[in-house]
Amino acid sequence: MSSFSDPEAVARYVEGPVRLVPGFHDLQRMAALLLAERVENDARILVLGAGGGLELKAFADWHPQWRFDGVDPSLEMLELARHTLGTLASRVVLHEGYIESAPDGPFDGATCLLTLHFVPRNERLRTLVEIHRRLRPGAPFVVAHHSFPQDGDEKSLWLDRYAAFAVASGVPAEKARNAVAAIGDQLPILSPAEDEALLREAGFCDVGLFYAGFTFRGWVAFRS
Repeated sequence: MSSFSDPEAVARYVEGPVRLVPGFHDLQRMAALLLAERVENDARILVLGAGGGLELKAFADWHPQWRFDGVDPSLEMLELARHTLGTLASRVVLHEGYIESAPDGPFDGATCLLTLHFVPRNERLRTLVEIHRRLRPGAPFVVAHHSFPQDGDEKSLWLDRYAAFAVASGVPAEKARNAVAAIGDQLPILSPAEDEALLREAGFCDVGLFYAGFTFRGWVAFRS
């Protein structure tokens, strides 16, 4: 995640998700809709991995009375989030750090989009446990990240599909190949079955898949 402290990479960040994540804007909209099923108009929402501010701005635009706590380890990305939010920043408290930096809540809902694939399995479980602890009973949690089969040929097939999508979205082929190599070799990605099992192990119930886009998966789950 060191690139998120690189000023040039941070400046280009807003271009990346739209090109590399199938249905990126719809993913944000679906996340907001899933939260809105269960939370009140004056909800307080925890957003883990809030750097850049893209989902914070989308959620705040769609739900003018929601308040947010956003957490991210990169100070540079949090500065970008403040810039992205503009006047909406008055409804958001940003915290530099990891889940331990988040207030205890209780929160009415939480999201973690395009973040947990950077986190090793044991640390991922601990993070999920800490999110669960900060939620009200019955509160929704929406999570999405890279999650695809990790066995041999099937893993390679899904990574090739990810690269093909990136190229079709305007990413130079060499850059797409390099990205795929980095994802396959460096990120601690789990299979969808493993990700669902971690959510349940952390205490979440009624885990349901709501999004699938090539190498990405998204789930909604609830605080037991």
